[in-house]
Amino acid sequence: MSAQVSRLLVFLLSALVVKPLQAEKALPSQEVLLSKAVTLASKQIVTRVVRVEFPVGFKTPRHIHEGPGPRYVLAGKVKIADKSGVRVYQPGEVFWETGEPMVAENAADTPAVLLIFEVTPQGPQERAGKSVIQPK
Repeated sequence: MSAQVSRLLVFLLSALVVKPLQAEKALPSQEVLLSKAVTLASKQIVTRVVRVEFPVGFKTPRHIHEGPGPRYVLAGKVKIADKSGVRVYQPGEVFWETGEPMVAENAADTPAVLLIFEVTPQGPQERAGKSVIQPK
């Protein structure tokens, strides 16, 4: 077999093997966890992403947040009681907080961790840093 034929065979085999392997590279996946139309109270808004960790046994008093937004559970279990009823959310689940009065409770024997996405009107009530809800 000539050197040219050998090189041609190597080229063809590599095209058959390498190209499919490159095509099999993992691609990012996405999944819509929540989609919600929102009417904003103002043209000027402030958005925040807040990480909240509820210790074991923690339960908030009945409270409201400045604005609505999605809440994503990272760890533990969170029991939410609001006007729509009571539901327990687990890691990977997302729920919509309306801004209406509600109670949140750690429903696990480990800390519960949430990401809170806030959408609020811009104004003097803006606060920087950590938000803390003191238990009763």
